[in-house]
Amino acid sequence: MEAVQKTPEREAFYKKIDGENLSALWNVLGDLVTPEPRSACRPHLWKFDQIRDYMNEAGRLITAKEAERRVLVLENPGLRGQSRITTSLFAGVQMVVPGDVAPAHRHTQSALRFVLEGKGAYTAVDGERTAMAPGDFVITPSMTWHDHSNETNEPMFWLDGLDIPMVQFFDCSFAEGAKEDQQAISKPAGDSFARYGRNLLPIDQKRSSKTSPIFNYPYEHTRETLEKARARDEWDACHGLKLKFSNPETGDFAMPTIGTFIQLLPKGFKTARYRSTDATVFAAIEGKGRTRVGDQTFEWGPRDLFVVPSWHWVTHEADTDSVLFSFSDRPVQQKLDLFREDRGNA
Repeated sequence: MEAVQKTPEREAFYKKIDGENLSALWNVLGDLVTPEPRSACRPHLWKFDQIRDYMNEAGRLITAKEAERRVLVLENPGLRGQSRITTSLFAGVQMVVPGDVAPAHRHTQSALRFVLEGKGAYTAVDGERTAMAPGDFVITPSMTWHDHSNETNEPMFWLDGLDIPMVQFFDCSFAEGAKEDQQAISKPAGDSFARYGRNLLPIDQKRSSKTSPIFNYPYEHTRETLEKARARDEWDACHGLKLKFSNPETGDFAMPTIGTFIQLLPKGFKTARYRSTDATVFAAIEGKGRTRVGDQTFEWGPRDLFVVPSWHWVTHEADTDSVLFSFSDRPVQQKLDLFREDRGNA
């Protein structure tokens, strides 16, 4: 593309139209339509042990009720001050200590919880309460009432992922708090998984939500599925063994705006290079290894978190059998025909 030259006449013209809230496309076209993805999002690793220390300090400084949600935001170093881990997604680590009640509220933004540490604290969503354990993937669909509580003797930590930046982009955020801190429980524990988690659906069930009717995908079932898939010995060069969490009603992603994945890397496995347009957040739940993003290498272990920006080459290497959870905006990109991937030499 030929560079646009500056002349006194052109500069005077730009100044004149600026007063009418107009600008010349030819001056900015190269920044708007780029040959490849160009983002301020940068690769980064957060060590969970350090986050835990900061969270414990926060627990002494502020109550869950006062904070609404006691969360430390994972701010991408290239997007500081924007509460974003990627250009389209929010992530944070939440702590609920013994005796805590994070009060009931609801909002347009869809949320996921991926449990990092602790066992037995509760999340309630639209009248159903579930106890959570490490590796559980829990969904809070858009505009559903939800609250969290901890009746155990140890703090609970989980990764929050929300589509806040997308909702901000479309200017469609709504939120409200409940009159009571905890919602009334109207369904037995495990109801959603019992109804929808066994590949059986009520024949006359009519749902308007595009989110999965299962709101807790227990890790014990996820891990069992990975092990059964491992027996087939069908390893993908770029991913090891990678599965998506799906909506049993449609087979689509479990959430309409956020794709969620679980990935098994056996000991000694090193993936081939891969890149895709969906910037992705990873959480290690088992094992240890390293991930190379561009020219940076991150050493990770259980509960560590890292982000891979859009269209960056990535490889993973496992020192022990390892399991990675990840999430991205892939469902939105695919529905808009924007998603692209490159498998390098695989």
